[in-house]
Amino acid sequence: MRKLMMFMVAALWWIPAQATVVAADRPAEYLPLLADKNVALVVNQTSRVGDQHLVDFLLENDVNVVKVLAPEHGFRGDAGAGETISDAVDTRTGLPILSIYGKTKKPSAEMLAGVDTIIFDIQDVGARFYTYISTMHYVMEAAAEQGLAMIVLDRPNPNGAYVDGPVLDLEFQSFVGMHEIPLLHGMTVGELALMIKGEGWIKAADELALTVVPVSDYQRDEAYALPIAPSPNLPNAQAIQLYPSLCLFEATAVSIGRGTEFPFQVMGHDEVPLGEFSFTPRSLPQSAPTPKLQDQQLYGVDLRKSEVRGFDLSLLLEAHQAFKEAGVTFFTAPDFMDKLSGTDKLRKAIEAGQSEAEIRASWQPALTQFKQRRAPYLLYP
Repeated sequence: MRKLMMFMVAALWWIPAQATVVAADRPAEYLPLLADKNVALVVNQTSRVGDQHLVDFLLENDVNVVKVLAPEHGFRGDAGAGETISDAVDTRTGLPILSIYGKTKKPSAEMLAGVDTIIFDIQDVGARFYTYISTMHYVMEAAAEQGLAMIVLDRPNPNGAYVDGPVLDLEFQSFVGMHEIPLLHGMTVGELALMIKGEGWIKAADELALTVVPVSDYQRDEAYALPIAPSPNLPNAQAIQLYPSLCLFEATAVSIGRGTEFPFQVMGHDEVPLGEFSFTPRSLPQSAPTPKLQDQQLYGVDLRKSEVRGFDLSLLLEAHQAFKEAGVTFFTAPDFMDKLSGTDKLRKAIEAGQSEAEIRASWQPALTQFKQRRAPYLLYP
């Protein structure tokens, strides 16, 4: 077991049972660490202390916030997936907003000039390809290299009950998959931060002064409804539950509802009907400016009331079979499929006609090893 001596983790096992309280709502645990510090924030619209944005809360409590580092979807969460984030000034506070999504994903020394402490507080959804954990990786590395303290304010993982899917092969490492973890890793961002440091997945890992403020009264398998949508195309709990199963369709010809009022809750195609439900993707400036199969009437499956949870591989296998029988290309972006999967073995197994049981059996040894590897970093029962 790796030593965690350098980690400052506020353990709360002695508190009696009560409602789950996210770390941001426990200011007594982190405000003392910010006294006389120049603070940079990595935050978005989910970074709330009650009904107030963390930025506003810290300023009201005399914390010297000097800048905001904006991830994918932007500081206020209104930019589309993959849309470049530009530097700006927050009109409410006058704080400079520096983009760390686009050309610059790792904060530079210039961007961090004058900063003593970085706070990361963003709601994650527990899937490896959800890019906020990649942003956290780069921010941690920059903090380590610049000798800055880093505080992660933890939040529950709404898919925390599941550890499933292929473990990433570093040959396929990218911004949508940076770590040797499964597609569904079952960890919070705080736990992942501990693992990233402890496993030496960033440069100068031993130099990083990392503090994780945990959620109180939380178990990873309990249902947790997010109070704020974590990104424009995950508008509700159903989309968040379906996201791990449907995101791989981004590398295929199939639409998963971008450009509709129910993204990541349906699937369909114009030439290969996957069901009787019909929908038509339209251009939606804030969430899907140019959606796949735009303005085409598609036929498929409405999953808004489905019980799909975790990683449902059968959806991918059945759709692939339908396309194969129709003679239409399914994997329209095979390289992207391999990056999302973290391996080319899943795509090749599907193309070879392997069964779901065969495919799942192939990644079980790596999942077992991962569970053992992550054990020292877990904060919650």
